[in-house]
Amino acid sequence: MDSQIEEIKSKLNVLDIVGGYVKLSKTGINYRGICPFHSEKGPSFFVSPGRQMWKCFGCGKGGDIFEFIKEIEGVEFGDALRLLANKAGVELKRENPQITSERKRLYEICDLASSFFEKQLGSSAYGKDAKEYLLKRGITEESIKKWRLGYSPDTWQGLSDFLVGRGYNREEIVRAGLAVPSDKGNNPYDRFRGRIIFPIFDLNSQVVGFTARIFKDADKKETAKYINTPQTMLYDKSNVLYGLNFAKLSIRKNNQCVLTEGNTDAIMCQQAGFEDTVAVSGTALTERHLNILRRYTDNLILAFDMDSAGDAATKKGIDLAILQGFNIKVIHSYIGAKDPAEIILENPKIWIESLKTVVEIMDFSFNSALSKFDKNTPQGRKEIKFILYPRIAIIPNTIEQAKQFQKLAQIFNVKEEDVRADFNEWKKNNQNKGQITTRVSVEKVIPISKNNPTAEGRKKLLEDKVVSLVLKNPENLNLIEKSHHYLFTEKTRSLIENIKDSAQKRGNDAEAIFVDIKKDEYKDLLDVMALKAEIDYEDDGEDEINLCLSQLKDIELRNKLTEISGAVKSEDDEEKRDALIKEFTKNAKELHQKI
Repeated sequence: MDSQIEEIKSKLNVLDIVGGYVKLSKTGINYRGICPFHSEKGPSFFVSPGRQMWKCFGCGKGGDIFEFIKEIEGVEFGDALRLLANKAGVELKRENPQITSERKRLYEICDLASSFFEKQLGSSAYGKDAKEYLLKRGITEESIKKWRLGYSPDTWQGLSDFLVGRGYNREEIVRAGLAVPSDKGNNPYDRFRGRIIFPIFDLNSQVVGFTARIFKDADKKETAKYINTPQTMLYDKSNVLYGLNFAKLSIRKNNQCVLTEGNTDAIMCQQAGFEDTVAVSGTALTERHLNILRRYTDNLILAFDMDSAGDAATKKGIDLAILQGFNIKVIHSYIGAKDPAEIILENPKIWIESLKTVVEIMDFSFNSALSKFDKNTPQGRKEIKFILYPRIAIIPNTIEQAKQFQKLAQIFNVKEEDVRADFNEWKKNNQNKGQITTRVSVEKVIPISKNNPTAEGRKKLLEDKVVSLVLKNPENLNLIEKSHHYLFTEKTRSLIENIKDSAQKRGNDAEAIFVDIKKDEYKDLLDVMALKAEIDYEDDGEDEINLCLSQLKDIELRNKLTEISGAVKSEDDEEKRDALIKEFTKNAKELHQKI
């Protein structure tokens, strides 16, 4: 299996794999981007094509292509191996116990179910009616095939019996979300019956769930229009955006993503050439949705009916997007409250014009509030502020926030400082009641800065910096004498000794030294440190190393003083206490001279 792993690595480039999920820009010999694993504004995520590795210096995650796929897809090693083997065109010669997992069987069940539904769409009588319905909605034969649309027969166990016949048990079918346990002790029955089926894909175009739409008796109030796969090992609605598997490359290319509400909207938009369109499929935007989208773009265009009853359901997601610094625009020129799919079916040119008339989210909020309430009456102003203040409060950019204060002051014909004072009073009252989310919430999703770490953390940063600079320029080893060894942890000390031994054999050849000491216990550490050196340090590092040694000595002296101080307080013997006080004075004097 190890040989197959190396074969996969030799055929795949980390830049291509990571670049399929994260928007990267070149910086020197490496690439950088916004980390997909934690929320951040400044890019701290790096990819090194030379070392075939990735590393985020914000959240600390990193590794090779297998680690990346495991993290980004939330899968086990076996699933990551299978996915990357398919990409590399490598046939896995023997089954690995890690591969034959429950997750793999659920993928197989979902794919087989999708094939079953596809066949029913064209073969059964009701299936043909369903297909005719899709064609009338403007969905072409090509799109039906591309999106694997299907039909679920109106039987209680048709799909389940088919899957059992293929070797899967009914409990697995339930865990895949395709069947529902019976209350009467009978076999589970099919979840989707007599409906048009829209398979839901993950980013690798694997089927993970389904949305089922009724098309017969659609006017019956007691019948749900849509039924979705419940939460399963494969499917989480808060983590999946419909159509993103097809749209991701176009989103990155156009540097924008159009968000619609329904599956049909996404299909029709992409079919009409607007390939940067995805759907939230009836759920509000979540933080995980936004983290996924940030891999491709910071620009969102919302094709939602913002003034409908659903506004409250989308407000939280929009606020999260504002809080995370997305640039958000709104399409609001719907014709007769028609959705994107209906507009495109009627005339794609109307949709093109709608995309040209998008407005910034704050401008939309202002326009919406002013259209509903009279700015010239006390009650009208109160209602307008009730709409606008919560949105202004979460804007992360203070300059942009100031712009909104100026705009509101002009609308109310008052001084800007009066608006600020009123806003601050409102903010104080509502924060105390826990009714608003402010920019402080960013701290929950953005790691604490390393600018002010603990003493222990600072020591590690300094040690890592020394090793990075030595790896970059082995001649700097002469600056580290035996008298400095006590400044380092045992692991760092051992690593420096290994680098010295290799340097003597390799004549200070940095690349040869790196290969020479790249043993299992150091492999990941050395990759990260070498990448850090390439990113942060442009000069030869001599002054930097001397400064690091000085600061490490400072930390040791302070630790020593703390230790002696504690010993003095607990020592009853006067002679020993005097000796400790003299030692304390000596170390304090040395620290003072350093400062």
